[in-house]
Amino acid sequence: MAELIVLGFDNTEEADRVLLKLSELKKEYLIDIEDAVVAVRDKEGKVHLKQSINTVAAGATSGFLSGGLWGTLVGLLFMNPAAGFLLGGAVGAGAGALTGSLVDYGINDDFIKSIAETLPVNSSALFILVRKVQPEKVLAELSGIKAKVLRTSLSPEQERKLQEALESQRAAGPA
Repeated sequence: MAELIVLGFDNTEEADRVLLKLSELKKEYLIDIEDAVVAVRDKEGKVHLKQSINTVAAGATSGFLSGGLWGTLVGLLFMNPAAGFLLGGAVGAGAGALTGSLVDYGINDDFIKSIAETLPVNSSALFILVRKVQPEKVLAELSGIKAKVLRTSLSPEQERKLQEALESQRAAGPA
């Protein structure tokens, strides 16, 4: 079962840096991230969301490929597979992009927006949906980050350990 962790940061860049570090750890198989979103509240108070998975592009790509395949097969019937591929690919890409724009994958967007609206100006938050993790190794790799646990679906014991690890790292880090 996936666990949700929301970390808050005092500046607008730190959430991006932590997500980048988590992506590196994912390549080392220390963490398996299902979805991640960075929310930034700028100096004007406007909230910006950065999704880690672009569902529109993914839908357009898969739609183009499947539409192109079906278009080629239909084009073979009419002795023009190239035109069938192009027409089928274009229709498939459009349908896939539309489907991708309507899909809410991973973390609920309404939940993200409701939390992001509570962020202080010039701050950010990282929303992570984690499937599996090696907690000791990941926390050791993230030493020095200054974050506050805003929300989690972890057990109270796991949440306490995470907050203590972040606080001890904050105390040990440069002032």
